[in-house]
Amino acid sequence: MQHPPELYVGLMSGTSLDGIDAVLADLGQIQPRLLAKHYAPFDDALRNDLLALHQPGHNELHRTQLVSNQLARLYAAAVNALLGTENLPNAKIQAIGCHGQTIRHRPEHGYTLQIGNAALLAELTGITVVSDFRSRDIAAGGQGAPLVPAFHDKVLRHSTSHRVIVNIGGISNLTNLPPGRATSEQSQQLTRSSEEVAAAIPAPDANAHRVMAVTTGFDCGPGNLLMDAWCMQHLGKPYDDSGAWAASGKALPVLLEKMLNEPFFALPPPKSSGRDLFDMAWLRGKLQGGEAAEDVQATLLELTCRAITQAIRQYCAGATEIYLCGGGTHNLALHHRIAALLPGSSVQTTDFLGMDGDYLEAIAFAWLAQQALHGKPANLPAVTGARHPCVLGAIYPA
Repeated sequence: MQHPPELYVGLMSGTSLDGIDAVLADLGQIQPRLLAKHYAPFDDALRNDLLALHQPGHNELHRTQLVSNQLARLYAAAVNALLGTENLPNAKIQAIGCHGQTIRHRPEHGYTLQIGNAALLAELTGITVVSDFRSRDIAAGGQGAPLVPAFHDKVLRHSTSHRVIVNIGGISNLTNLPPGRATSEQSQQLTRSSEEVAAAIPAPDANAHRVMAVTTGFDCGPGNLLMDAWCMQHLGKPYDDSGAWAASGKALPVLLEKMLNEPFFALPPPKSSGRDLFDMAWLRGKLQGGEAAEDVQATLLELTCRAITQAIRQYCAGATEIYLCGGGTHNLALHHRIAALLPGSSVQTTDFLGMDGDYLEAIAFAWLAQQALHGKPANLPAVTGARHPCVLGAIYPA
């Protein structure tokens, strides 16, 4: 049955600090339809300002607000570019889902901070903005991340195939999708209103006849962020094109072991991380000095691959289909190494499923905005560790 269009914009700028992924999506159908996409790179000055804000510094509150306003203007320009592509007036857009730029993520202390001045973005675009998606989940005792597994559950689960979706941005995270979405209680949660969720107390064994398929997900560890930072430091380039530089070196077993001994990797899920842990200071603390730069790059690539594949083997037993998305999909050496470490599974990008891997997260935040406007929960407690499902996001009306 055809449904009328329901147009949303999704904006994602992640831990890689490379730029803004913007999408215009029709969410009126069961499967989202990508209508337009736009990428706006960050310049070096903004990237440096954002990096500096990850650490305490002089006058940081003032600097945070100035950068937040700058981001809002860049987000607004990206929205205008999308609407111009489709020749659409802003009145046609239900809402913008804007993740914002994370500069602190400390769920263990009960807070997270994504900047981007959503109020200014609503003012500049004349469109309702939904932002600050993580905080409500953290308030309910969760990690506040990753949030995309609920979207993956909706659009990428297969009835008979066991899939794992691996997003490789600055940080890597995975979504475990056992087969049988139609029987998943989690899928029911995402179609209920918050009032219905609160009132729904099933009788004992009410679902005993069902084959449950519980979606799980968590952050694996570094994705691109350490490789990108090391590449910038030694080559003056923002990333290692296709992983060619890493491929020219060899992984250093002693260094790799030091890295994998980081306690985060041994933590059971739910768990999340970011630059608060995995930064250049963390890397420098593992180096002895004198290592060839290309060998360190090869070891960082191996770290990302091991973190992902060990997580899949430990927590996604039986998975036969691995689908990659995010910026890391362009690193061919990374893709090939993950495939080599998982010989019993097929490893492809989500493009194979008809979902653009570069913009999948941005589409997810458009969907999260839709969930918020409809008053529907969008977190999965089995993923984040929250005590209950929550409606996520703060709404800034146009």
